[in-house]
Amino acid sequence: MAATDRTLRLHGSLWLSVDGEKFGGEQRIALLGQIAESGSITRAAKAIGLSYKAAWDAIDSMNNLAGEPLVERLAGGKGGGGTRLTPRGEQLVASFRQIEREHRRFVERLGRQADDYQLIRRMSMRTSARNQFLGTVTGIKPGAVNDEVELRIAGGQTLVATVTRESIESLGLAPGVEAYALVKASSVILLADGEGARVSARNRLVGSVTRLQGGAVNTEVVLELPGGGSLAAIVTRESADALGLAVGGVATAMFKASSVILAVPG
Repeated sequence: MAATDRTLRLHGSLWLSVDGEKFGGEQRIALLGQIAESGSITRAAKAIGLSYKAAWDAIDSMNNLAGEPLVERLAGGKGGGGTRLTPRGEQLVASFRQIEREHRRFVERLGRQADDYQLIRRMSMRTSARNQFLGTVTGIKPGAVNDEVELRIAGGQTLVATVTRESIESLGLAPGVEAYALVKASSVILLADGEGARVSARNRLVGSVTRLQGGAVNTEVVLELPGGGSLAAIVTRESADALGLAVGGVATAMFKASSVILAVPG
């Protein structure tokens, strides 16, 4: 039997990152492109083979890491509302496509020059924290045990984290330094009406409910925050029903300063 002649071909993929955090690649940019064409998250997700929830999760992540909204919702009306890209989102898609064309030509040239070439791409470390906010340190208050770090995020809201002084020094935190605040969805407490409530949680973010994803036991609630960011919380279905949470309603998300993990670009 004659041996099969197999040609080894070089392939490459293009990803964007923000200070070392994975921002998105072909699939996420394709999602944005489909939103621009169809004006619908549902149709865009279906076109690229994503679930509705996965599409929204990707958009929330991109909005948060970009520090400004790339996708915005249109008010309902005769057409039932919809979604569209912001000017920044349109610019991002156009820039990525141009870079992608140059990248493809580069890989093709490299492939022609190499007889046996392997490209190994290591992915950035990923965190299990559902909520990731990029912000700027605005102040550090020394404490007896831990220090308080204030971080201003998109929309002008402020988060407070308590960390050890050793952590502050090792991370190089100081006023003006950019940092990420990571908060697990399970650490977030929701109030349907936060007015008058007395709680010990230092962080309170008010937003509009944009999604409710019910499960057998828990419900994922996503709030849209001022400035285009978003925050996800996991609560029991019983709690979601008792609070009367509904899309379009206003809710307050609260979490302790000790629940905030800080990270800085590598």
